Amino acid sequence: MSVRTKLDLPVLRASLLSITLAFVAGYVDTVGFVALFGLFTAHVTGNFVLIGSVLADSSGSVLLKLLAFPAFIGAVALSRLVVLSLEQRNRDPLVPLLLLQCALLGVYVSLGWMATPVRSADEPLAIWAGIAGAAAMGVQNAATRLVLASLAPTAVMTGNVTQLVIDGVDLLRGTADDATRRRFAKFFWPIVAFGAGAIGGAFGYRHAGFAALLIPILLLLVLALVCTANVKSSNAA
Repeated sequence: MSVRTKLDLPVLRASLLSITLAFVAGYVDTVGFVALFGLFTAHVTGNFVLIGSVLADSSGSVLLKLLAFPAFIGAVALSRLVVLSLEQRNRDPLVPLLLLQCALLGVYVSLGWMATPVRSADEPLAIWAGIAGAAAMGVQNAATRLVLASLAPTAVMTGNVTQLVIDGVDLLRGTADDATRRRFAKFFWPIVAFGAGAIGGAFGYRHAGFAALLIPILLLLVLALVCTANVKSSNAA
């Protein structure tokens, strides 16, 4: 059973969470791809494709992409345990998950900065930086499933785009009801935000290197502060 957050999404505006987290995912994923030789930190599907491609060509290194997979899984498992522990103590799990993701991104920035310039995907610091990045995005993926299930997925856009097109066809046909229109908006803005994040991550890394990851860290901290204030006001009501 999914754990429901105590966060009052209508008050906070669920779109704020969805759009911000989607931007963060696109941003972090692109930084990893550009900086760490094609590493996808936000989802594992792309890494499977790249691993298969490298193995077939017998060229390049797959170590980082292989290690990113257990890092992602471990972070999802840890997030689940954190949520269960907080649930037992009747505490809201969203803010701790946001802060955990911030901490892992902080490790990602630090290790990436120390590894700069990264000349090979096999460099130890580069590998550990990639592991930290994959773990950070594993936490976000888990949070979306565990405490933000009412939102559109924020780190994997394939399903979002599929649903958006289906609803878009119904809108163009004039057969869409109110629920379809709400769902269209629900999936549309995270897709736009993810794309904007991807562009921002590419330009950010080009101009600031791994320090560009300070932007998603700051956004997550702002979300954590807003969510904390919202929970306190809800508990006081």
